Amino acid sequence: MKYFSISEASVQLNIPDSTLRYYEKKGLLPLIERDDAGRRLFSENQMALLETLVCLKNTHMPISQIKRYIDWIVEGNRTLEARLEMMQKHKQAVLDEISIMQESLKGIDYKITSYTHQIQERNQNED
Repeated sequence: MKYFSISEASVQLNIPDSTLRYYEKKGLLPLIERDDAGRRLFSENQMALLETLVCLKNTHMPISQIKRYIDWIVEGNRTLEARLEMMQKHKQAVLDEISIMQESLKGIDYKITSYTHQIQERNQNED
């Protein structure tokens, strides 16, 4: 099995080393292995888990919920239904947020169009 150092993991996931350390401190990275010098080693399985963790964080899932999700993974297959339900609820929350953002974007586009026209009119009047 291939292992990644903390710097390799942070580059691959495009997050700072400090974020990985924070995630470990918060209990989001269970069973991290270390080399003889005490440096963290991330297995391919842990990298896959980290990718999911980053996805959840990027979609605004609170750390407390991510922690619950990780705990359920550690507990094993008996938590599959709970994990599925959590992901379904989170997906709906993300879709709801996207909808709100799309509506808000319309308002921003309106203001951009309005300001663009005002500037064009001002510039024409100055000529």
